[in-house]
Amino acid sequence: MVPPSKIPCLSRLMRVLTHAGVFGTHGGAGDTQQPPSGGDSEQILYTLTPVSRILVGSRNQAGITSLMLHPAQNQAAFTSFAPHLATVSSMFELSGWLQSELPDPSMFKLRNGCTAFELANGDPAFNEAFNDGMVSDTEFIKDIVVKEHGEVFQGISSMIDVGGGFGAAAHAISKAFPHVRCSVMDLAHVVDKAPDNTDVKYIAGDMFESVPPTNVIFLKWVLHDWSDEECIKILKNCKEAIPPREKGGKVVIIDIVIGAGRSDLEREVQVVFDLYNMVVNGTERDENEWKKIFLEAGFSDYKITSVPGLRSIIEVYP
Repeated sequence: MVPPSKIPCLSRLMRVLTHAGVFGTHGGAGDTQQPPSGGDSEQILYTLTPVSRILVGSRNQAGITSLMLHPAQNQAAFTSFAPHLATVSSMFELSGWLQSELPDPSMFKLRNGCTAFELANGDPAFNEAFNDGMVSDTEFIKDIVVKEHGEVFQGISSMIDVGGGFGAAAHAISKAFPHVRCSVMDLAHVVDKAPDNTDVKYIAGDMFESVPPTNVIFLKWVLHDWSDEECIKILKNCKEAIPPREKGGKVVIIDIVIGAGRSDLEREVQVVFDLYNMVVNGTERDENEWKKIFLEAGFSDYKITSVPGLRSIIEVYP
């Protein structure tokens, strides 16, 4: 039995399975191929498709499916050999996690005994893999944000990339816009390994406690890791750090806006990312869900710019 607090999570799982064709949906207007939105409160009836029919009945394939998906006996040793499997193997905790009330440990913590950020702090190999992943994403900043939407950084004098890791994104922005003083704020164990002799300043700090004063706050793939309540706390600290809108103050967020994809394939991958993000108790949000946390954090307006790929540029104004 799934408790009431987990119904939204179950809906997110069913949304992915509906997009993938494992289930269909049936509403008052008849069968539909359009999956329900994450915040849709309307009662949805799910129907079997040819894919899901093989999993039910006396001659189902559930046994062989479970066998193929079963983790290795010594998963811990395998995880230490390949750090990224700490995340992948966490999905095997989905069934038990869905049956427990919130708040509770994430699937990642149930599997590994600590959160992803705690593992990064204590496991150099995992920390390196995590930060290398963030660095590799810099091409998105160069090709999409900087080259095609450089107006986002026009007219500003300073920017802090909160949770910016080794500063790859900040370096790309600083190089393209020399007039912008770029800094990176992250936890101490990250800043300690940041490169030296760069134009980017590194600041050790905790975004849940405070953010240093600046013209613009930059948040790339940060807020999707946290609950609404935690995001509101982060955004309130960001709001305190920036000037009013008429003086150029804003928060620039690079994250997924579910439903803002330019194709059915992009939108399908967006909801798959949302399911994957449940591993760390994170969430991808649609526009209404973003709007809710912006307003609760005290911001007055926002602008969403859809760009190629999965993510959008969101400018949030005090």
